[in-house]
Amino acid sequence: MTVLSIANARSGARLDGRTVLVRVDFNVPLDGTEITSDRRIVQALPTLRHLRERGARLVLMSHLGRPSGKGYEAAFSLAPVAIRLSHLLETTVVLGPKEVTGDAAVAASRALEDGGVLLLENVRFAAGETIADKASKNPDKALTADQQATLDAFVASLAELGDDYVNDAFGTCHRKHASMYGLAEAIRLKGGFAAAGFLVEKEVRFLNGAVATPARPFVAILGGAKVSDKLKLIASLLPKVDHLLIGGAMAYTLLAAKGVRVGRSRVEADQVDAMKALLATGGGKILLPTDHVATDDFENGLPVPVDAEALPDSLLGVDIGPKTRTRFAEVIAGAKTVVWNGPMGVFERPVYAAGTRAVADAMAIATSRGATTIVGGGDSATAVETFELEAAMSHISTGGGASLEYLEGRRMPPLEVLDTSTPG
Repeated sequence: MTVLSIANARSGARLDGRTVLVRVDFNVPLDGTEITSDRRIVQALPTLRHLRERGARLVLMSHLGRPSGKGYEAAFSLAPVAIRLSHLLETTVVLGPKEVTGDAAVAASRALEDGGVLLLENVRFAAGETIADKASKNPDKALTADQQATLDAFVASLAELGDDYVNDAFGTCHRKHASMYGLAEAIRLKGGFAAAGFLVEKEVRFLNGAVATPARPFVAILGGAKVSDKLKLIASLLPKVDHLLIGGAMAYTLLAAKGVRVGRSRVEADQVDAMKALLATGGGKILLPTDHVATDDFENGLPVPVDAEALPDSLLGVDIGPKTRTRFAEVIAGAKTVVWNGPMGVFERPVYAAGTRAVADAMAIATSRGATTIVGGGDSATAVETFELEAAMSHISTGGGASLEYLEGRRMPPLEVLDTSTPG
């Protein structure tokens, strides 16, 4: 997929006097009002600095959490983000009024000078933001006239705030939200450009390269809790990869499908037959754990090494074992392209983190040897950050669900509405 980059928008000319609406993903983790990780803010900085250097006036839009959509809620305010972004950009970032759009927001936008930055309040405070996405999940149920009117009014009120549009929020590119989809079209109708920010451009380049033209051997690593969450991803990747390594709780459903005793480990009984079929058709590519770290009490128990594929009835698996770590690391070491989504165990607890750490370390080594290594967001990205290995990976996606859907080959409507060539 080729999208217009902001580097080429308006042929790279100055943007003095123009207000650019930038959809960012500042859905950061908070402890009260304290930001516990500003990675998503930091990753947007290249786009914001580039636009400011070209003289643009910036109006930033983001969501945070899941407010009700019925107006301002203090717990979901972007005020902490405005403070952190002001520090990172070394300028004053103005926080918009409690009403996302309307006269006060228009006045704040028009008060900006070249290079100025306004951060609107949480776009999900407005009911119009999520209406279209909810409808897209149920295509047999069209929007009511009132819902369509709410959506149209919200898109129009956002478009009133700027001249051009930039999408740098890959983490929500699988959502057909108003600020991600309808706004781009509205800005284009006004004669403005609708371009991709540097972060979205980078995400598309790496993920598209992984699924379309991977250097081989191509290895995918999947983990996490439920195999049902990743059935489409497995179906998409299996024909393309040379090896598929599977760990985490989801591995136990596949082991059960092989007839292996898995003790008290989590098994999705309704997926066992599907896993039998999967193993019959693509099992030669799939590597499963051959030993484990287990426990008899998930909350209070100690790790128990199990040097066998089968688990005793009294135990449940919480991580891959040392033999599996070595085997997985050997396969990763020989790869030229590696995509990883999902931890190998309960990495949040240090005693159960060795498997996830082994995969991260092996990917870091592969990167140093010239492989392209892609971490597909979500818990995998959190693990890499926890292990302080971010710089050792080729790319860490900012999108959990978005990167999954991209790798699955699903449509990404917010990318489809961006310009694909420099306007006139």
